[in-house]
Amino acid sequence: MSNRSPSEVVARRNGMELRRRRRPPLTAEEMSMIGSSEAFQPVSLKQEGDDQPSETDKLSMEDGDLVKDPVPSQISRQPSVTESTFYPNPYHRPYISRKYFVTRPGAIETAMEDLKCHVTKTSGETIQGFWLLTEIDHWNNEKERILLVTDKTLLICKYDFIMLSCVQLQHIPLSAVYRVCLGKFAFPRMSLDKRQGEGLRIYWGSPEQQSLLSRWNPWSTEVPYATFTEHPMKYTSEKFLETCKLSGFMSKLVPAIQNAHKNSTGSGRGKGLTVLTEPILIETYTGLMSFIGNRNKLGYSLARGSIGF
Repeated sequence: MSNRSPSEVVARRNGMELRRRRRPPLTAEEMSMIGSSEAFQPVSLKQEGDDQPSETDKLSMEDGDLVKDPVPSQISRQPSVTESTFYPNPYHRPYISRKYFVTRPGAIETAMEDLKCHVTKTSGETIQGFWLLTEIDHWNNEKERILLVTDKTLLICKYDFIMLSCVQLQHIPLSAVYRVCLGKFAFPRMSLDKRQGEGLRIYWGSPEQQSLLSRWNPWSTEVPYATFTEHPMKYTSEKFLETCKLSGFMSKLVPAIQNAHKNSTGSGRGKGLTVLTEPILIETYTGLMSFIGNRNKLGYSLARGSIGF
């Protein structure tokens, strides 16, 4: 217990405050340091709620400057409420897909409506589905095609998506199809222009009966089979993913052929359909024409750009 009087205590406190306020004047060296970067120390900013130590904290912990907390603090994190959907090649480089006229708004719908009206007026058969695929001819040339499967017929349509008109329509009776092959593409060992991937080949005639002239004619229409693969615009949208799916086309084609064989009354090569999984041979050796055509997508309705100035 102190014996000082209240007046002495007050005087002592006032003297201490005066000593705190009275500081010696700054020297010239200290005045020169004001405003310089050396007078400031870097400060590490951390967002509120961040439980991960910064780089500065890690270094300090290694040097033993910070005292470790014996009970680590547990911060609960709420699970993310957003969902990420990884679509195959989701709208990657959309300006490339816009070059294909089939991707223009309403183009594929117009083509389907035109073909539906044609089938209704000519045969009246029930259409089981539409598909947008790429046909590969016997010279390895790619051609954009629309395929329709009805109760009795397979229709292969060459459609001009620029003028929105059907250019060529090939009718193949399903009762004449006797073999369907699914597999990877194969080429002769000395072939210079090869392709990867797999395709589907449909036979309605024997390749052995094909004449030598039609086999070596790149524009021949007497080839007794057709080969298809998936369209390059398959992954541009969900709509084209279903329309360009090769497996979806085969799942509709095979039952339709089997039903056509059962209901067929004419004489033919015999009832039944053979479905095989084997390599699909394309007999091209030099392949200069297909190399130029496929690299430039000449078999597709494509925006080529302006030619003049």
